[in-house]
Amino acid sequence: MSTTDADSIPPAAAIRQIDPNVKAEIDLVAERMRLTLVEVEGEANAALLHNLAWLRERLLWHVHGQADLGRVLVATSANGEVIGHTLLRREFTEDKQGYGLFATTYVTPASRRYGVASQLLNAGEQWFLQHALTSAATWTSSTNLKLISLYKGFGYAIIESGNNEVTNTLMVKLARTFPAAPDAS
Repeated sequence: MSTTDADSIPPAAAIRQIDPNVKAEIDLVAERMRLTLVEVEGEANAALLHNLAWLRERLLWHVHGQADLGRVLVATSANGEVIGHTLLRREFTEDKQGYGLFATTYVTPASRRYGVASQLLNAGEQWFLQHALTSAATWTSSTNLKLISLYKGFGYAIIESGNNEVTNTLMVKLARTFPAAPDAS
């Protein structure tokens, strides 16, 4: 491998909680939440769903909400640049069973295919497990084949589908149950 090839491979990302005191970081992740919608739904449909102000408020709910209900994780490069994020939250089924939801995940195009999304998914699952959640899920467009493939690689399966009420996009829900921890007795 030449030096040029080695230089083009970014080092493993560091995963941390977003800094709620850094407005630029909050704004950057909110904008990338919008970019996720654009990638999945297209620009016109993304505009129908949520504006940037709503996305920022949703992000802030995850940052400032109750610590056990939501979390925002960011992936940073060696130089501290935010190269990805995921929003996590605790959701409840109709029968009051808690589960973890990956609300959105985004990795910058230049940082894709280097395992950043996998690191975010692993860190998210760890947060869910720390909060005694035994399963996790995410929703995405049926055309978001890269994300579907990522989650399937982690043992998720499509368990539900339905059209987005606003854009009529076919959405799929991927979910998995975590293996039970070994009994310590």
